[in-house]
Amino acid sequence: MSGLYFEELDPGLVIKHAVTRTVTETDNLLFTTLTLNVQPLHLDAEFAKHSMYGERIVNSVFTLGVVVGIPVQETTLGTTLGNLGFEEIAFPAPVLIGDTLRIETEILSRRESKSRPDTGIVRFEHRGFNQNDKLICRVQRSGLMLKKPAEVAVS
Repeated sequence: MSGLYFEELDPGLVIKHAVTRTVTETDNLLFTTLTLNVQPLHLDAEFAKHSMYGERIVNSVFTLGVVVGIPVQETTLGTTLGNLGFEEIAFPAPVLIGDTLRIETEILSRRESKSRPDTGIVRFEHRGFNQNDKLICRVQRSGLMLKKPAEVAVS
């Protein structure tokens, strides 16, 4: 298991994730059509050419998925019981087809659960940047995290 337990997620900890992801035309096309988002800014090159962006932009929900997905292996894999909520999501700049995204995670706060003694609640901020180090997404969320299991005594 590579996720971190509640006790290991100290407020102020920043993790710069090693995995990066180049967004392809196929990613955008499949995600957009699978979710029935027919926004021409994502699908229609001619329409998008005349927009303020001058080209198609990547579906922001796909971007959000990448920004919260890449951190899983290094933060919550096997140690979370789930998301409790997404508190703030911002997209300061669009993602374009061909952009390569890198993500960093900061632990904002943590507290023990009042109803589940073996868990705690952690607030994360995930930040996504493109290949030019431009912030493309910032999201804050809360997760229910497992505490480290008690050591089993060996007799």
